[in-house]
Amino acid sequence: MTITSPHNEKLKEIRKLTQRRRGRERAGRFVAEGEDLLAAADAAGWTPVHRLSVAGSELPGEEVEPAVLASISGLGSGTRTLAVYEERWAPAATGPLCVYLHGVSDPGNVGAVLRSARAFGAGSVALGPGTADPYGPKAVRASMGAVFEVALARVDDIGQLPGTTVALSADAPTALAELALDEVTFLVGAERDGLPGELVAAAGAAARIPIETHSLNAAMAATIALYEATRMAGK
Repeated sequence: MTITSPHNEKLKEIRKLTQRRRGRERAGRFVAEGEDLLAAADAAGWTPVHRLSVAGSELPGEEVEPAVLASISGLGSGTRTLAVYEERWAPAATGPLCVYLHGVSDPGNVGAVLRSARAFGAGSVALGPGTADPYGPKAVRASMGAVFEVALARVDDIGQLPGTTVALSADAPTALAELALDEVTFLVGAERDGLPGELVAAAGAAARIPIETHSLNAAMAATIALYEATRMAGK
């Protein structure tokens, strides 16, 4: 039976998820919108809690009238299909390659880091204090499906991270390319504030990415570091 009312209880639940914001109470679930993201979830073996599609589209899922589905979409242009999934959290960050994000509050950056982590075969992405919700709508979209393939862990202490912790810092005397990298976790902070001094001091090493400008955004810095680590490993 096709859903025709925006007041449907299932749609009310999904609307809250598509509009979720950092700091609001989490339901332990998130929404992915669009055929490409849902295909990535299917390929990674994720089973949706709910799956909805535009009536008459022949896409999998429960049918919904187009205007009604658009009313709960988080996309400005609406969507043809969306699904709700249960969040997954790893018990601990894993290597041999890992990225730790500290105070990276832009969800687009978080999603882009997940995409790069997947591209370079990182074992996990670890999330520290002040980091945006990786399961928020913007982060999920920016991940381009990587959110379904990269392990996510919450970390309170960098001592919980695998391998040598390398703080990316513009003030570090050592360039990233000068390090001998094996099992490593890169510590990445926000573009404006960087990493706290005490975190840099506690890391196993600190390294800079030689650039001619003041800074790179978090996703770009993480991507360069991941590339450098895989290049040195000969992958």
